[in-house]
Parts: sequence; structure tokens; C-alpha cells
Amino acid sequence: MGKAKIRLDEPFISHHESTAGRFTPEDFTEEDQLISKTTELFVRNEVMPLLESIDQHDHGNVKKLFQEAGALGLLGIEVPEQYGGLSLNKKLSGLVAEKMGAGGSFSVSFNIHAGVGTLPYVYYGTEEQKQKYLPKLAAGEWIGAYALTEPSAGSDALNAKTTAVLNEEGTAWILNGEKQWITNAQVADVYVVFAKTAEGMTAFIVERSFEGVSIGPEEKKMGIKGSSTATLILEEVTVPIGNVLGKVGKGHHVALNILNMARLKLAFSNIGTSKQALRLSVSYAKQRKQFNRPVISFSMIQEKIADMAISIYGAESAAYRTADSLDNVFDCADPLDDRLRELAAYASECAINKVNCSEVLGRIADEAVQIHGGYGYMQEYEVERLYRDARISRIFEGTNEINRLTIAKLLMKEAQQNVSTRFENQFNKEGNRNQQFIHLSHRLLNKSLNALTRTNINIQQEQEYSRLAADMKKEIYVMESVVIRTEKAIQRCGKEKERLKEMMTNIICEEGFRRIEEMAVTFLSGIEPDEAERKLVLKEIRSLPLPLFSNLFTLKRKIAERIADHEKYIV
Repeated sequence: MGKAKIRLDEPFISHHESTAGRFTPEDFTEEDQLISKTTELFVRNEVMPLLESIDQHDHGNVKKLFQEAGALGLLGIEVPEQYGGLSLNKKLSGLVAEKMGAGGSFSVSFNIHAGVGTLPYVYYGTEEQKQKYLPKLAAGEWIGAYALTEPSAGSDALNAKTTAVLNEEGTAWILNGEKQWITNAQVADVYVVFAKTAEGMTAFIVERSFEGVSIGPEEKKMGIKGSSTATLILEEVTVPIGNVLGKVGKGHHVALNILNMARLKLAFSNIGTSKQALRLSVSYAKQRKQFNRPVISFSMIQEKIADMAISIYGAESAAYRTADSLDNVFDCADPLDDRLRELAAYASECAINKVNCSEVLGRIADEAVQIHGGYGYMQEYEVERLYRDARISRIFEGTNEINRLTIAKLLMKEAQQNVSTRFENQFNKEGNRNQQFIHLSHRLLNKSLNALTRTNINIQQEQEYSRLAADMKKEIYVMESVVIRTEKAIQRCGKEKERLKEMMTNIICEEGFRRIEEMAVTFLSGIEPDEAERKLVLKEIRSLPLPLFSNLFTLKRKIAERIADHEKYIV
């Protein structure tokens, strides 16, 4: 490692994304809420009664639910009206995915279909392809799937072995290979398949009916048992040249952009499942008595309930902030190709939300089982299935390790080029205590990155630095998002009415800063080889002008009481 002098008074990277007019979940209209309620009722009345049969691989019921969802318009939220959709935005799509998050295995099948199974046609399809496939997909007449992963290419998804060779007549491509762990494999009618050509990775539209297409047996999974997961086998499959999706050799653009949007959709689904786990936990803790008292009256249980709600508030605030950013890209008048290029600039935010929301769900599902005690381990209680289903979220749509590498790589690129990022640093040491925490967090992150740029450390090899940098960025993004949301809510409704949001925001910013401080200590201690210099750096960190810390115990008890009174996540 090269020796680096680290100082905390260096200028740090400025941030440039205006918070003026920023959308928050409170901005959804009555019409939007009607779509939300429709989804909620669909899950409760149609999906939940069939979950047990779906988990037994009753594919007939799955197809029936897709047709019903299509009739309600839920499959075509982002599909243009001229192809049978509703022409709505990412925020509404996120809201539907969130409500669908309570639908167990079906929510996974739904999100794959509505996301990676449909959006490639919307953004990369020719007019002929759109007319042929989108009306069927939006109606639930056909079910879509996305085939990227292979036995030898999991996290390294673009290193595919499946091949596509143009026939002698130049009229069709011949595909050979296997795609592994394909969601909706057994029920899908059409697949977006990625294969290597002489020109590079290319995306193809492959119909189930094509000769040479076959499906392997259902995988035996830990959770999400009702979502079909199997291998897609391609043996001398003839695919017409008109079924190339996007440009030959440019399939990686399709894969990466669609995966970014899929990560955000998964984040919303995780939020919905987290709210479901919180509702189940509060309801059980109020009914269950120990030592002649409801379990929820014990302060350690109250702390768990509060932490659940606080985490959901942060996750929700960040995810809708990102969805709004993507909508701003797609709402502009620029040509579609330009908008898709701009979309790629939000890879970091999509990765942040995927990591954050999946890990929030993991913690909440775990605590939900804990609150239920021994009953939480029993299959007759819903949290047992929820716990198993939640685990996959940290693995698919890119493992959280891969997503952290993406976040860190983009951070280092900005630091090395000394360019501004999109976030406007309106949070400064003269602001309120939450703004001060964010200001100091930015300083610590940027000092860490600046120090790293002066070393010969390769963060793709020494990945601990990537992990810490990504986690610091994630914490800051959530802190910023809740402050933006809460300040807007207070301006609109007054401080007294929004006291719950304010308490949650205070805790998120304080605890977030504490985690960032510890991460910065670890990060900078690893970079600085000289013991005397390291002591100086650590002394500077520990002497930062911090706001007074709060009594978090009291705050969390108050939050838990509010949540318990309503038996649901309230904002």
C-alpha cells in the first residue's frame, strides 16, 4: 500500500441534485391510491387463498392469477396504452410491487413478469415486437421470463456460454446452451434470452413453442416454493432474425439497464413484505401474554417493533426518491436512446435500494420470527414462510456483494475524476442536528475516498474497502431521503401531526452517523500504514463537532406505542 496523508479539513465532493419538488409517498393522488387498493384487495382475496396450492406447484392457479391481474391492469402499469397498458410511471409501478410484496411466491412471479419479462420489449423492442408481445403480456394471456444466469455465470452474468450463430441463409439465429434458475420457467410463454454472438452478447426473444426449447424439472428451493424455478434448455433452437431484441452485440446494454430497474422493483416488493411482517408482529405481540402482560408491553419487544418501523420508513423514503429520479429521466422529451443512457447513471441508486431493502427485510423477517417465539418456527404461522421467502432477496437480481462493488466502483470513479455527483449537499454544519449528521457523514465518506485515491489499493481486489464505501454511501442516501421527506411533511401538515416521522428521522440520522463514523475509522485505519499518522487521523475523527446524542430508548418506546395503537405501519 502507498502511504497516504489523511486530513479531515480537505475540500470534499459537492453534491448536486435539487431537493425542490422532490416526490414523497405522501404525494400519491386518490387515483394512485385506488390502484394501490386494487392491488391490495387482489392479493388478499385472490392470491392469499391460493398460496398453499401455488407452493405445491399448481401452475394452473398461477396462470389464472396472471390473467386476473392482467384484467385489473396490474401487469401493464409501465406498458404504453397503445399496446394494452396504462402508460404509468416507476412510482406507481413501485407502489403496485410493494402491495404485491404480501403475496408470497406469486409476488416473485409477478415482479419478474412485469419487470424483466416485459420491460425489455417496452424499451428495446421494435414496433413489430411491441405489437406482437406487449398486449399479450399486459393482459396476462402470456407470461414472460428473463434468461440470463447460467451454471457457470452467476454473478459474472455477462460471461455466458450460450451461443447464437447466424444460419447460412442469414434468416435466423441458431441458439444452443442452458440458462439456470429461470423464474417462471415452467409457466412462461416467452423468454428474453441472452447469448454470445460473434459481435458480442445479444438479446433474443425465444418463444416456448420454438422447436428445441425444453424446460428442466422444478428446483427444490428453501423458500418462494410457488414461483417456478427451472433450467431453460436450448438445443439447436431456430430464432428468426426479427427476434433480436435491441442491437446485435449490444445485449449487455439491455441486460444491465433492465437489471437496474429490476433491482428497484425488488426493493419495493421487499418493502411490502417488511410491512406485512411488521403487521403480523404487532398483532401477535398485542395478543400474546407472558407474566400476565401482553408481550408488546415489554421494552425489548417495543424496541424491535420500533426498529422495524424505522427501517421501513428509511427504505420507503429512499426507494420512492429513486423512482422519482427515474421518472424524471423518462418524462423528458429526449430520444429514447438518450434516456436509456441517462438511466445507466442511476445504477448506483438502484443498487443502494436493492441492498438496503433486502437487508431491511432480512432483519425484519428475523425479528418477526423472534417476536413470535416458538410459534414463529411453526409452519402454521405465516412468519415461518415469510422468513424462508425473504432470504433469496439478498441473492437474486445480483448478490448484495456484487451490488456493493457497483456502488463503490461508481463512487471511486467520481472521486478519481474529482467530479460532482448528483446530490446537492444542502446539509451543513449550520443546519439542524440531522443536517449536521449528514454533513459530517459526507465529510467522512469523501475523506475516505480521497485517501483511497492516493494509494495503490485496488478495491476490486481488496473488496473490504468497497463494502465500507458502499455502506457509507447507502447510509447517507437513506439519511438524506428521510430528511427530505420529513421536512416536506412538516411544511405541509405541521410539526405536531408529523411527530412520528420526525422521531424516525432523528433516529435514522443519529444511528446512521454512528455507523458511518465506525466504518470511516476502519476504512482509514486500513489505508494509513504509519501508526503515528493513524493516531492523528483517528483523533481528528473522534473530535468532530457532533450534535448532542438523544435518548434513543425513550424515542423508540414512543414510536412503538404509536405503531401498536394502529397495528400497522403508519406515516
